[in-house]
Amino acid sequence: MNLSGILVVAKPESQGQVVEALNALEGVEVHQVEVASGRIIAVQEAADIHAEIEGVRRIKALPNIIMAEMVYHYLAEDECVYEAMPPELVEQQDGFEACAVPAYLNS
Repeated sequence: MNLSGILVVAKPESQGQVVEALNALEGVEVHQVEVASGRIIAVQEAADIHAEIEGVRRIKALPNIIMAEMVYHYLAEDECVYEAMPPELVEQQDGFEACAVPAYLNS
């Protein structure tokens, strides 16, 4: 079981709709809403890292989402043994593998 904390920023005028859409997703639960900024904290439970990444992609694809990023990850149990980073988490930079980090966090 993987747990992830996801920061979601929604258009303030659509925040209620986004909260409903997040709570409707399997394994996702909204825990905090900051009305003034449009920030929402959601927790996602997934079977493995692949399901976890797919869940974040589903959240990013929801209407009225400005941004959604995983900011916390906890791995309790995972049947898979990973010899390397899963491909969906790796990006190439100057010929070297690097963990996918949003550009705005690199500044």
